[in-house]
Amino acid sequence: MKRLVLILVALALTSCSPRGLEPTFIADGAPETLSDWGMIGARGPRLVLAGGVQPYELNTPLFTDYAGKLRTVWMPGGKAATWAADTAFDFPVGTVVTKTFFYRKAADGAVTPADSLSLTETGEGLDLHGIRLVETRVLVRRASGWVAFPYVWNEAQTEARLKRTGAAIPMVLTRSGRTDRFVYQVPNVNQCAGCHATDHAAKALQPIGLKSRHLDREVTLAGARFNQLERLAVVGFLKGLPPAPGRTRGVDWRDGAAPLETRARAWLDINCGHCHSPRGPADTSGLYLDSATPMGPSLGLCKPPVAAGQGTGGFSHGIDPGRPDQSILIFRTGSTDPGAMMPELGRALVHDEGMALLRAWIAAMPPGCR
Repeated sequence: MKRLVLILVALALTSCSPRGLEPTFIADGAPETLSDWGMIGARGPRLVLAGGVQPYELNTPLFTDYAGKLRTVWMPGGKAATWAADTAFDFPVGTVVTKTFFYRKAADGAVTPADSLSLTETGEGLDLHGIRLVETRVLVRRASGWVAFPYVWNEAQTEARLKRTGAAIPMVLTRSGRTDRFVYQVPNVNQCAGCHATDHAAKALQPIGLKSRHLDREVTLAGARFNQLERLAVVGFLKGLPPAPGRTRGVDWRDGAAPLETRARAWLDINCGHCHSPRGPADTSGLYLDSATPMGPSLGLCKPPVAAGQGTGGFSHGIDPGRPDQSILIFRTGSTDPGAMMPELGRALVHDEGMALLRAWIAAMPPGCR
């Protein structure tokens, strides 16, 4: 019965494309508009998905200045990704991944956070009433490897155009009784490699969120609830998926029922682990924040920094157990100084809720470095 429900949902999701949307793999060149790809498009009061384009969400998403995100993946007919236990799936040539960033509108041109919206609210097409679309990033798997393209939405929210050099968009964000003025940074095509070149030796781009532990979750879409990985397998986008007992599932960092350490590690894994891993761009730091790193010096516990400078904040250890405000990790993730902040790209604001989680985690550790 469960498989039958999945198949029926899959058929509903792949039935037909909205008018004018036809998913297309563009093997070379740099398409000028998002519409050229045919994956998603603004149709009247909604941002809709083309037939066959599959939405997805992550157990713990990467923080981007409180923006909401609508994520999609598509592959040409007959092609599928190969499941992997820990790394990004092996996607076939022709795969197109999109991520659309948006906010809720507030008064006087300001915006409010939209990062709490779930797949239930965005998966069948985003209702654009009260929504400001900002950008859509496209990651396409070509014969030469993955290539990234940033597209910025026009004021009318009818089309997004390619901005190879990126864009700086002044914004005013209101939340919890406070107002932040900041500049939202759309990355240029070279900056995309700053996060997506997750293998320092190969220097090739890879998806970050499309990993088993991030995707293995129950979701509600088209009125049905099912496992997200199993849905991708049923629609033909994923092969080699083992039964649930053979998979490692990440947690939602907001899940208060999950252990504090597990939640904090999930936040670090998605926000920092793609660089801070034994193979990532920050491999020489000796600080590894991916989910595979055991508790100890490699995770930053009582670990002195490799290089001194303003990035240390004058503190002596990556994580000083029991003393979050004496920890370099807290200093850097809580900074907006370009010379000290981590991650270096992808945000202009501090994730207050994430910082509170990290502080609570470190404060709960038995003191040990002094």
